[in-house]
Amino acid sequence: MPIWLHPEIRAVFFDAVGTLLFPNPSAPTIYAEVARRAGVELSSADVRTRFVEAFRKQEAFDRAAGWVTSEAREHDRWRVIVSETLAGVPDVDGCFLALYEHFSKPTAWKVDPCATEVIQRLAERGIRVGMGSNYDARLWSVLDGFPQLAPLRERTVVSATVGFRKPATEFFREVTRVAECAPNQILFVGDDLDNDYHGATAAGLTAVLLDASNRPHSVNRLNNLRELTD
Repeated sequence: MPIWLHPEIRAVFFDAVGTLLFPNPSAPTIYAEVARRAGVELSSADVRTRFVEAFRKQEAFDRAAGWVTSEAREHDRWRVIVSETLAGVPDVDGCFLALYEHFSKPTAWKVDPCATEVIQRLAERGIRVGMGSNYDARLWSVLDGFPQLAPLRERTVVSATVGFRKPATEFFREVTRVAECAPNQILFVGDDLDNDYHGATAAGLTAVLLDASNRPHSVNRLNNLRELTD
């Protein structure tokens, strides 16, 4: 058994986007398609570059604000990201609304093919399973479309509801409350080094980074979800 699933671990919480859920097609592809329907041709590569820059700006804004969030903040944050990513597109507000609605639908997402087996194996071992996500109320409608993630629903923690985003300690305190065990008895699995790994460990949780690209970080890591229970 991997060292991160040692006998003291009583709960495993997963990040959502980038760990269990993935846009399908990719976000740059959808953004470019929405822009095309609005009359502007943008390549997926251009969209990706603009998106990353806009996203980083909003991360810096939230960091300066102490990672405080809400449904209203998430709505505004994504409106700004879309506006900057699709700058120059007519009716950018209409494009934002189309994208915001698109990513609220299960049809916009796919689940990691290993997820069903891994969640089942953890449950069979008597380990509580849950989800901790920097998302908003749209996550619930997405989860409705994936019965294989139903075991996580009872213990799903959404940042917009908590009032703090990962990597805030307040977010992981809520994860601990929902897990109903001590922080060091929780393993948090995510793909973001700062938000998921460092955020969880700073709050006293155990963490493992899902990192198929094997980036040079001296942290516990998984190449894929199946390694968690193999």
